[in-house]
Amino acid sequence: MRDTAIADPEATVTGHARAGLVRIVYGGGKGTYELSQDSPNIPGGAEEGDRYGFALAVYDADLDGCADLAVGAPYEDISTNADAGSVHIVYGSAAGFNGGKVPKEHLQGAGTTIGGAAEPGDWLGYALVAGKTSAGTPYLVAGVPGESIGSPAVEDAGGFVYIHGTAQTVVGVISQNVETGGAVPGVAETDDRFGASLTSTPTHFAVGTPGEAIGTVPFAGGVAVFSHTLASGYPKPLLGLSQDADTVAGAEEAGDGFGTALAMVPYRPSGATSTTEVLLAIGSPGEDLSTTVDAGAVQIFRINASGGFSETMWVEQNTADVEQEGEAGDFFGQRLAAVNTSPNTTTTGTTARLAIGVPGEESAEEHREKGGVHIVPMVGAPGTSDAWIDPGWGVPGEPAPLQLAGLSLSGSTAGLYVGMPYGPAAGHSVHLFPWNTANGGAPSQSFRPGEGGIPAGDTAFGATVR
Repeated sequence: MRDTAIADPEATVTGHARAGLVRIVYGGGKGTYELSQDSPNIPGGAEEGDRYGFALAVYDADLDGCADLAVGAPYEDISTNADAGSVHIVYGSAAGFNGGKVPKEHLQGAGTTIGGAAEPGDWLGYALVAGKTSAGTPYLVAGVPGESIGSPAVEDAGGFVYIHGTAQTVVGVISQNVETGGAVPGVAETDDRFGASLTSTPTHFAVGTPGEAIGTVPFAGGVAVFSHTLASGYPKPLLGLSQDADTVAGAEEAGDGFGTALAMVPYRPSGATSTTEVLLAIGSPGEDLSTTVDAGAVQIFRINASGGFSETMWVEQNTADVEQEGEAGDFFGQRLAAVNTSPNTTTTGTTARLAIGVPGEESAEEHREKGGVHIVPMVGAPGTSDAWIDPGWGVPGEPAPLQLAGLSLSGSTAGLYVGMPYGPAAGHSVHLFPWNTANGGAPSQSFRPGEGGIPAGDTAFGATVR
C-alpha cells in the first residue's frame, strides 16, 4: 500500500501559529508520522507563519529505492529576510521515514546550496515538482516566484531552481533574463511571478508566469516549457506559450492568469515506439467567457521533444456535453492534476485523465463557493467521458459555504486526491477517487483527523497532498 503525505501548512506547532506540519500516513494501516520543523534532524525550528508543507513533492532523490519528500516552506524567514523561503529533502529509508540520512536543506544566501542572496518575499519553495528523467536522473524544481531580478531590481519577477542528480547539484535561480543554452521565453517584469506554478514528466517540465503582462495587458499570463537535457549546465528552454500567439486559442485579457495552474503527462501517439511527447494542460481561471467574468478555461497542448506544439483541446463548463455551466466567479482551472496510467502504450482518453478544480462553483445561494472538481479525458472530446464531483455529490459530507473544493488536487497512478481543508471543521479531509469515477462517484479511501491513527485536530488538513 502507498504512503500518503498530507500537509496542514496552517497548523499550530508548539504554540507557533501557522508554523505548519505534514502528516505521513503509512499504507496498510501501519500508522502515521508527524513532520514539522521541530521533528528530529529537521533544520531550523517551528516559527510563526512559516507554513511548512505549503508545497510538497515525492521522488527518490538518492536512488536507494525509498521515496523521499521535498517540503516547501515559502514563508520561512532567513536571518532578517522575512518570507525568503526554504526547501527540505527528507529521506525515506528501510528504517522508516526520516530514520536514515540527515535531511538536506536548500536556501538562498552566502554559503548555502543555492547561493545568491536571500531577500524578503522571495518565496523559495512556493511550488515544487520532482521525479526522475528518462535517463534515470532524479530532479527537483523549486519555484521562487517572489525573486527580484537585476539592478535596479525588478520586483517579484520570479524564477526557479533546478536541482538534479543524487549529489543534488543546484542550478539557479533561473529567471526570464537568463540564457540557459537558449533564451528563456519572456522578459523579467514586475509581478510576473515566474515559478508560481510547475509541472513535469521524465522528458519535459513547464513553469508558469501567471502575472505576465502581454503588451499592455496586465496579468494575462504565460508558460515556459523546458527539456531536462542540460545545455551548458542548464535545462534547455523549448518554447513559450501565451494567448497572444496565432496558434493559441483565446486572446490575452487582463487578469486571465494563463498558467496559474499546470499539469503534464507523457503522451504516446498511435504508431510511436517510444514516449517522447507530452500533453500539457494550462489553467486560466480568470478567463472571461463572453460576458461571464472569471468563469475560467483550460487548454491542452501536445508538445514534442524539440518543442513543436499544437493545441488539442479547449475546455470550459459550456463545452458540448460537459457537466455544469460556466458562471461568473467559478475560477474553472484554478488547480489541475493529471495522470497517464499507461505511458508506454498509445495514449487514450481512458489512460490520460485531467482533474480541474472549480473552487468558486456554487449550486445554491446558501452554498456560496462550495466548489467542485471536473474530471475530463485529455484525448478526444472532453464531454465523452467527463465526471463531476462536489461536496454532497461524490465528495463525502454536507455542502456548505466556502469549502472551496478543487483548491487542493493531486494525481498519481493510485488515483486522484481531493483535499478538503476549508469550510466546517467536520468536513476537513482528503479523499482518493478512481480516475475514471462516475458522476458523483464515491472515493475509494478517505483520510480524516481523528480517524485511522491520524491525530485529531487541524487547521487546514489536506491543503497539500502527495
